Amino acid sequence: MKGGKILLLLFCLNIVASLVIADGPPTCPADLGGECSGSDEWKGEFFPGVPKIKYEGPSSKNPLAFKWYNAEEEILGKKMKDWMRFSVAFWHTFRGTGGDPFGAPTKYWPWEDGTNSLDMAKRRMRANFEFLDKLGVDRWCFHDRDIAPEGKTLEETNANLDEVVALAKELQVIKIRPLWGTAQLFMHPRYMHGAATSSDVGVYAYAAAQVKKAIEVTHYLGGENYVFWGGREGYQSLLNTDMERELDHLARFMEAAVAYKKKIGFNGILLIEPKPQEPTKHQYDWDAATAANFLRKYGLIGEFKLNIECNHATLSGHSCHHELETARINGLLGNIDANTGDPQIGWDTDQFLTDIAEATMVMLSVIRNGGLAPGGFNFDAKLRRESTDVEDLFIAHIGGMDTLARGLRNAARLIEDGSLAELVRKRYQSFDTEIGAQIEAGKADFETLEKKAFEWGEPKVPSAKQELAEMIFQSAL
Repeated sequence: MKGGKILLLLFCLNIVASLVIADGPPTCPADLGGECSGSDEWKGEFFPGVPKIKYEGPSSKNPLAFKWYNAEEEILGKKMKDWMRFSVAFWHTFRGTGGDPFGAPTKYWPWEDGTNSLDMAKRRMRANFEFLDKLGVDRWCFHDRDIAPEGKTLEETNANLDEVVALAKELQVIKIRPLWGTAQLFMHPRYMHGAATSSDVGVYAYAAAQVKKAIEVTHYLGGENYVFWGGREGYQSLLNTDMERELDHLARFMEAAVAYKKKIGFNGILLIEPKPQEPTKHQYDWDAATAANFLRKYGLIGEFKLNIECNHATLSGHSCHHELETARINGLLGNIDANTGDPQIGWDTDQFLTDIAEATMVMLSVIRNGGLAPGGFNFDAKLRRESTDVEDLFIAHIGGMDTLARGLRNAARLIEDGSLAELVRKRYQSFDTEIGAQIEAGKADFETLEKKAFEWGEPKVPSAKQELAEMIFQSAL
């Protein structure tokens, strides 16, 4: 009798629990036979346990809250959200699997059904916009092949893309738009020798058609920029490569992109994203200086800017700050892919930026640049293979946003204090003299400088005060 009462009680509790669940928004079960499976019209809540992320301040212990990023707060005369212009990368957030060269995928999000169907693509797009809304970010980035499956023909592929983009346009409403779009010209076997630098003219034409379509959909969605990442635009061996011809072909490709952008009235910025190698041995946009030289050589310097990725910077042997400053002083800093690498790992790990010192140096460059608009910070970063909970997607982005916000606060503190700037000014103060001004104006010839050298004798070289500069910098962290 007692056992019967317990069973009855459990039955009643189960009924109550079912009613409670029925009253709330449906969630997407992981099994293929679930309510959302095979339907792109499912409009349940993809992240039912996650509220809209709010700013709670540095003392908050809530992992699902901002501690440093306060979107409406003004720093140096501009709102935080306008300094940052954050964006979520669709490919890492919604197509990342946790797989690596040594292991199978580890991430099985509840809304996935194991396919790359058109219905599944639409469901991911709905998840993307719920994520953006809850995170409080109004920009996103995409590769064409990440958001829509490739068909058997280019026509079928374009039709798939159109269908998914139509849904994205509907879900964007007014306030959300792509920070940038791009074409994935590196994964398919057709691009094994490159795309714009392929040795095969058929591949070159196919790549042009793909970029044409990707620019069109970026424009249709109100995208503010368009990115070229030349993952296969390089070589594995110079023994079988005509480097000069490939670079010329790449330039012609970029010229055609500029012409088409103008033809359709797309006012977004075209961006080149430097990377030294991986997957090729050597890529033609090795670093910011190499990319700038390419643009100058082919008369494209006024048509493109650079999308600097911090992890790519370190792979090329530079710091992220160096690459940002190189782009900035050349008038080419357009966008930042906010991520970092691991100094003990030799490849592109795409980790979320959590180093406060690095973030502070990044923000010093951004402030000196007057901001990034119409560019911004795109989180080209992915969860670690071992992070497999849905809420980890939010925690990772919150951590990255807070790190950069803290960097902005630190950089503003350094600028307002003025000590670091004064140290730098004093280091170069000898050039603030009459002869220094002549040198900087290009009016001091060697004969004039020789006379000064005889007059002054052996120079007394002052200290660079590097340790003091580091002390001032550390005091702001």
